Amino acid sequence: MKITILSKSAMVILAALLVACGAENKEEKAVVVEKETPIVKEAPKEPEPPVSEPQVEEVEEEAVVSEASKTISGEDKIANSDCLSCHMKERQVVGPAFLDIAAEYENNDANVAKLATKVIEGGAGVWGETAMPPHPTLSEEDAKDMVKYILGLS
Repeated sequence: MKITILSKSAMVILAALLVACGAENKEEKAVVVEKETPIVKEAPKEPEPPVSEPQVEEVEEEAVVSEASKTISGEDKIANSDCLSCHMKERQVVGPAFLDIAAEYENNDANVAKLATKVIEGGAGVWGETAMPPHPTLSEEDAKDMVKYILGLS
């Protein structure tokens, strides 16, 4: 009895599946619609403008007339250093004015060497309590050129 109930149930389920799947009318022909693949034509590309190389003018360098023109003056070396943050030509700021230094020291080789060493090593006490910081990266030749300019102001 149980087998007949199961077999009847199975038959009902199979019949329902056949109806649902469209097996009730076998004469219908399946219509297959083929989709056409759209053909995309690319627009013609515009020709790219020619890339020209930048024109560079050739500049001829003039020969240096003398060795003196290669050197930078003491005034220019001072302008390109940190001296002007504490000193000015005509008045005292943190350190003494350049004109005051020129008035204090005679322009000779001994004073140039002494003051160039003081610029490189730093110092305090001559012009007040404020210390001049050392400038260890400054060459002795550059320091002497700067001091010669300062002492030449008098």
